[in-house]
Amino acid sequence: MTPDQPRSESDRENPDRLRRWRLVLGGAEDGTGRSLSQEDAGIDAVLAALYDRTDESGSRAGDRRGANLGSSAPRVARWLGDIRRYFPGSVVQVMQRDAVDRLGLTRMLMEPELLSAVEPDVHLVGTLLSLNSVLPEETKETARSVVRTVVSELEARLAEPTRAAVRGALDRAARTQRPRAADIDWARTVRTNLKHYSPELNTIVPERLVGFGRRQHSVQREVILAVDQSGSMAESVVYSGLFGAVLASMRALSTKFVAFDTAVVDLSEHLDDPVELLFGTQLGGGTDINRALTYCQSLVERPEQTLLVLISDLYEGGVREELLRRVGELVGAGVQVVTLLALSDSGAPFYDHENAAALAELGVPAFACTPDLFPELMAAALRREDLGRWASAATASRD
Repeated sequence: MTPDQPRSESDRENPDRLRRWRLVLGGAEDGTGRSLSQEDAGIDAVLAALYDRTDESGSRAGDRRGANLGSSAPRVARWLGDIRRYFPGSVVQVMQRDAVDRLGLTRMLMEPELLSAVEPDVHLVGTLLSLNSVLPEETKETARSVVRTVVSELEARLAEPTRAAVRGALDRAARTQRPRAADIDWARTVRTNLKHYSPELNTIVPERLVGFGRRQHSVQREVILAVDQSGSMAESVVYSGLFGAVLASMRALSTKFVAFDTAVVDLSEHLDDPVELLFGTQLGGGTDINRALTYCQSLVERPEQTLLVLISDLYEGGVREELLRRVGELVGAGVQVVTLLALSDSGAPFYDHENAAALAELGVPAFACTPDLFPELMAAALRREDLGRWASAATASRD
């Protein structure tokens, strides 16, 4: 379309359509004949800084948007401020990830003043953890502050639903007909006594009280989180650290957190502070799942009361036969084992299908889980439900 060509009827009915195409195409010779307002020109400049291709002289090299955000600190700082001005937080996070992933702008995570201007999210935390060993000292405190902000937001959303689901699975044990006041199950008591409704009193007269069994204050279940910290599992590591800290805060559970690549590190002592725990991980490197499970096996004291959650994409760098034999031993001893191929919001993961199928034959289900569903998963596991069926039902309900 040229400026002299008549616009289509749809363009006349929806004038914002040309505006959007103009911003998508970029450049003065975009073919829409649409001029930009001052604000739209600012948006176009922000997009061009990240997505336009230029040649060595700085001129536009092609018609399609590409990648050309200069890496000087002042320019990056201005760009970070501009995208926060023009776009909502969710879009800002996407553009930040593009700047890091497409352009390699790790520099903006290496300087405190730039890092403090970034919109924090789970993906940014994963990137910071992968750069932990090379972050300058003057940046590390800022990085910790960013991570703590994200962890606090996730805790506010996920901690209490997790505790409630786990408590519900553990505490609703044996029923009693002579419960103490604090142990009365009022919902079930009302249902049981509906036939004793008194019209004169306009209330139900409970002839039989139904209560929960006395809550146990000793450790009821052992939970071991074995978390793959290879580079592809960054988001899963972040969520695993948060959930590990939440589970460790419950007296009825004894929780261990084991991170691994080709080496194994027990980070259980840091479960009281998820930020310290996350900075104890080392994202990147290979994977030796068998070595990790060998260590986890040494932690098992009460097999039939132990839940082992392996969080891994199952790409094994060690001996596959030994891995499957180890899992078989754990299951045979009574340990409940479940594999999460990802614990993330990012959808279906890449994983080793052959290993997942082999684990399924051993009675170990393997599936991905979102953070919002993890509390339900833990409750189902602690109730010893069929987790394969649970995963299928959860997937169907999302669809």
